This record gives sequence, C-alpha cells and structure tokens, in this order.
Amino acid sequence: MDHTRPDYPSFAKLFKARTVVLLLLALAPSLVSAELSRDRPNVILIILDDLNDWVGCLGGHPQTLTPNIDRLAETGVLFRNAHAQAPICNPSRASFLTSLYPESTGIYFNSGSFEDAGVASERLLTRRFESSGYRVKGAGKIYHDNDGRYMVDHAGAFGGFGPLPAKKLTPFEGVRLWDWGALPVSDAEMPDHRIAEWASRELRRPREAPLFLAVGFYRPHVPLYAPQRWFTRLPEATVALPDVRAGDLDDISRYAVDVTRLEHIEPTHEWIVAHQQWQRLVQSYLACIQFADEQVGRILRAVETGDYRDNTYIVLFGDHGFHLGEKGGVWGKQTLWEESTRVPLIIAGPGIPAGRVSTKPVQLLDVLPTLLELSGLPPGQPMDGRSLVSLLRNPDADWPHVARTSFGPGNVAIRSERYRYVRYKDGSEEFYDHQFDPHEWENRILDPALAPFIAAHRAQLPQTARPIVGAGSTGHKAYAAAEQPTAQP
Repeated sequence: MDHTRPDYPSFAKLFKARTVVLLLLALAPSLVSAELSRDRPNVILIILDDLNDWVGCLGGHPQTLTPNIDRLAETGVLFRNAHAQAPICNPSRASFLTSLYPESTGIYFNSGSFEDAGVASERLLTRRFESSGYRVKGAGKIYHDNDGRYMVDHAGAFGGFGPLPAKKLTPFEGVRLWDWGALPVSDAEMPDHRIAEWASRELRRPREAPLFLAVGFYRPHVPLYAPQRWFTRLPEATVALPDVRAGDLDDISRYAVDVTRLEHIEPTHEWIVAHQQWQRLVQSYLACIQFADEQVGRILRAVETGDYRDNTYIVLFGDHGFHLGEKGGVWGKQTLWEESTRVPLIIAGPGIPAGRVSTKPVQLLDVLPTLLELSGLPPGQPMDGRSLVSLLRNPDADWPHVARTSFGPGNVAIRSERYRYVRYKDGSEEFYDHQFDPHEWENRILDPALAPFIAAHRAQLPQTARPIVGAGSTGHKAYAAAEQPTAQP
C-alpha cells in the first residue's frame, strides 16, 4: 500500500492563497472607486471679487471689455439672473461653499466663521471634493480668509489686495483699501497675474487624479488699482456714468436708506461728486475688470492647450455685485437691490450646450449641488441649494424657484424671473417690475394690480433665521445703527 502523501497544497499555501483572494475582494471596491475617480471630470472654479454685471455678455455697462469672460459664455450656459445670497464677501462665500443660506448658518456679515456657526468642515465644497478622491488645489481668495485652514493645498494669496503704494492715490481719507487709480507697475507685479500664472502651471502638468482647481481673483475689489495700460484704453473724460434718477429713494422707507448707508466705510456720493471722482472711480472699476478678464483668459488658454481640454467643467462667477452711484448714490455693496446681488454665472464643459442663456432666477448656493451632480458624486448632507443640471440641459426648462438674498435677519430680497421683492426688518417693503423698470426706480408695493404677485413673493420669505454670529464688522454696525432712533432723519 502506497502511503505516500498526495501532493495537496500545504496549509500555509492555502492560507496565503485565501488571504490574497480575500485581500483582492476587500480591495476591489476601492480599486473600482479609484478607477472611477480617475475617470471623473475635472473642475475649475473661478471667482472674481466684487464683480457685478459689468461684463460684456450681461450688458451692465456699455464700455466694459471682457472678451475672455464673453468667450467662456459662448462655450456654455450663461445665467443672466444669478444672485448672491448675501451682498458682502464673507457670508456670500460661506453660503456658496456650503450651499446653506445665511439664515441656516448665522453668517450674515464679514466677521463670523464656520466654527462660530457650528458648520462642520466636511460639508465645505473643497473638502467634499477632497474626500471624493479629487486632487484639490487653490490659490487666491476662495474662502473669505483662512483658505489654508479649509484647503490642504492652497498656494497662498500672492499679495492679496496689493501692491499698495506708499501713499494713497486719492484725497479720500477713509480706510486704506478705499483708493483707486493707475499704478506704475507691470501686470506681472499684480497678485492676480501671479495667481493666473500659478493656475496655468498647474494646468500644464500631466493629468493624474481628477483635478479640482479653485482660483480666486482679488480684482475688481477695492483698492481699484490696475496697471496704467488698462486705464489708457478708456480715457477718463469718455467714461459713461451709471443711469441714476433724482428722487429715486423717495418711495422707500427710512430704514431702507439707513441700513444701506449708516456706518459704511465707503466715501459718500456727495464727497465723490464734490471732488470730481465719479468718472475716475468708474474708470478704475472698469480697468480692474479688464485686467481681471485678461487673467481669466490666461487660464482658459491653459485649459485649451493642455490635458484638461476635453473633460473639464469651468464655473465662473462674482461673489456679489457692486454699486457705483446708483440708487440715490450708493457706493460698494451691502444692499438688497439688483446692483448689489446680481452676478455673472457661467458654466461650461462636457455635454453643456454652447452659447445658451437662461433667465431663470438662480443662486450661487446652487453651484455646489450642481458640481456634485456633474461629477457623479452623492449630495451627502442636506443643502439649501438645488442642482442646475436641468437648466444646463435645457436653459428654458420649468424652474419654479426664486433667488434669495439677506443682509441680516429680517432684511431679505426675493428675485423671480420678472420681479424683485424686498422686505426689511422694520416691516417696510419694496416691489419692482424688471420688465418695465430694470433700474428699480419705481417701488410698486402699493399697486393693487400687483397684489397677487407680491403675495406670492412674500410666501418665499424664510420662516426661521439663526441668530447672528460674529461681531464688529461694518455689516454688524450698519444693521444695528439702522434700528436706532437717532438714525439720520
């Protein structure tokens, strides 16, 4: 009898083989996920600070020159009726980076952080893409501040709002940032040029993991500085001023006037006119827009000539609007009128029809859910915003939603496709019909023919609002001052 042992695999070999199989099975989902991750589209997010509707494709000013932004609009969908959720930097950015209204976070003004509001960092736009396998990189102003805290790979501010001359260029004695005029520097010395150069280098690198590239330009935020060559293109004497109307504020409440003026840091309209600075300020804003547009063009050219040409979504918008003397002489932002809330919003990329325009009211907090859907990522935690993908497929699709903007609890604007409704904390109201009154000169709140439409807009007001977080900013002070009985008569 042959007692020779059959040549069965040893226990050790069986264990090793089983271990390898189990390891492969365990790794399979992550391997598949990694493969899917590599196939996901790239995303380029371009944010311009304080850019209102003075871009060519929106027609906000007849002399603006934005060939690169206009060219991007021709390759995708332009949202002509897009609005920020707050008319000031910090709360607007907090909103679109979380897809939460200010009423949901308590971040209404320029001080107040995510930590103050109890907002988990995991729900922030950049963190969402990092956790989904994207290589997230950024430079410039993405968050209001502390970009490095919320982005693992943030290249820096590259000089931020600089360069600042040793002495202000204008006689305005207010805050340092409120200054304007041509600087004797080259484009290469400007922070936004350096940010665009950094972004272009990143886009020339070989594609690895899917890229989420966030680019935050500082212009046209004050100080309204740009190199001389951008001023030469539009001589000051030829600059067209915004359309204004005497008595524009006669049909609105004292509260509405005060909350848009008291404790603000901008020069008054009276000072600007007395010192013959209106045309110079408008020229400076237009020069900064042209300069910023050139930086956008450098990024677009890098996309078109590199590995990211065919599988990349590009999203461009301003964080809120900006007044230059409209509405009774308002300068800056911090109002609930069209000039302060309306922004350009353009989305272009694979499968998005070229050269289409949507007039539906959309919001910057819709950007996050839109990018998640375009990238094939789950929505995760509840958001206040809605994906715009249906409008990207068909810009004329049914859209039963409105855009909402707040400047402190109780001060809210509701924008529909045709109307703007404003309700202030003191109970006063405004209603404008953009079909006949694009400048919002005629408050129609008492017009009985519009009562059903007014009621429909009232129904869109938030029912709850979290208390204000932070303290001490201009917005906090203006909000408090407007309620004081000593407010200006």
